[in-house]
Amino acid sequence: MTSTSLPASDNLGSRRYLASLQADSNAAPNQHLLPLTATVTATDHLAIGGCDVVALVEQFGSPLYILDDHTLRTACRQYQQSFERFYPGQALVLYASKAWSCLALCAIVAAEGLGVDVVSAGELMTAIEAGVNAEKIYFHGNNKAYAELELALEVGCRVVVDNWLELKTLGEMATHQGKVVPILVRITPGIECHTHEYIRTGHLDSKFGFDPDQIESVFEFLATQPQLHCLGVHAHIGSQIFELNPHVDLGGVMAGWLVTAQRYGLTLTELDVGGGLGIRYTESDDPPSIEAWVKAVCDSVIAACQAEQIPLPRLLCEPGRSLIGPACVTAYRVGSQKEVPGLRTYVAVDGGMSDNPRPITYQSVYRALVANRMSEPLTETVTLAGKHCESGDILIQSAPLPALRAEDVVTIAATGAYNYSMASNYNRVPRPAAVLVKDGEAHLIIRRETLQDLLRQDCLPETLSRPFESP
Repeated sequence: MTSTSLPASDNLGSRRYLASLQADSNAAPNQHLLPLTATVTATDHLAIGGCDVVALVEQFGSPLYILDDHTLRTACRQYQQSFERFYPGQALVLYASKAWSCLALCAIVAAEGLGVDVVSAGELMTAIEAGVNAEKIYFHGNNKAYAELELALEVGCRVVVDNWLELKTLGEMATHQGKVVPILVRITPGIECHTHEYIRTGHLDSKFGFDPDQIESVFEFLATQPQLHCLGVHAHIGSQIFELNPHVDLGGVMAGWLVTAQRYGLTLTELDVGGGLGIRYTESDDPPSIEAWVKAVCDSVIAACQAEQIPLPRLLCEPGRSLIGPACVTAYRVGSQKEVPGLRTYVAVDGGMSDNPRPITYQSVYRALVANRMSEPLTETVTLAGKHCESGDILIQSAPLPALRAEDVVTIAATGAYNYSMASNYNRVPRPAAVLVKDGEAHLIIRRETLQDLLRQDCLPETLSRPFESP
């Protein structure tokens, strides 16, 4: 397929618009709007991973998640290589699979040497079935069910303990089964960051983790529980963060926890700083690079450990969005239009809040382009609306686009994180398919749901299955 790379293009329209947004071809994946393999074909179509997006929609239908193998692997390698460069101790990168959990994704990150962070039995089993080593799986959650803890003990993963009920229950289970369970303790660090209030988890008023004033009581308890092997501590300060200072502050706080543990005879060897690095959704977003984020974290932990005169722990982090977000786009077909004179023009697509709930949930902003007419001038500003029976089902409030026609393929960038994982069947709409693209080939990684899939879990009691008679 003959194509020209986006950054090299001088044409008008989406081609030039997006070229200006990712002009630095050496930038980290999280600083790009489109996957690294994005090109424009000789027929003026957007291509990802060597695959024509319009042809993918024709083959697999729409809406369609299109995941670029190269962009995902590049981000994995940038994290690992940055830790090798800036941290003299051991390090482990964990993919925060809540961003998007499926067999293919877990298999890819495991092949790249990463572990996986899970928050439910479903995510845990997905990682196990994908072949992830249980010792590199860390099980989070503020209210793990008893059955979920049983599964964790069965497979042998690490458990990140979030509260007293879980800590005591896990101790009783381990004693009953005669096992030693590897755990980390999650503690709220009390560090604020500038992000949406729903995704700030490091401040004290949070449902996650032990309060800092409980640390000594927790360590005192663990000192009496030989069946609970406390490997270290965990903290997480939030998501979609562009600041480095909160992560720098976190290193000092967590090193202090390691020192506190020593007073109770506990030698903690792991320090998990969570994730939170943001990505670029629009041209105004300016996140730090993966390398800059890792360097800031490493420098902070090294300096804090030197000040406390303690050995460097094994350093863990849990990126999700910055690994998978930029690697995926979502393609839609254009449908109806409605012009409200003097106000706006609504352009509807065949998806919406059921495949991307972030705009209605977090007021998130995205950018879109017309994949089948990349060089046409951006002459219109429209409101890109979803198809659902909800006034708030708006994907983009003000989208600069060419004049749209029915059946155009509109593609929204950076949809890998918290789109499929938060997708729903609102209005009984089947969830989309997803494909993995690489070197001109596309492989189905999630089948499109069918109407029969929507009915599969329904039960119709016999008393309701008989014809109703009028009184």
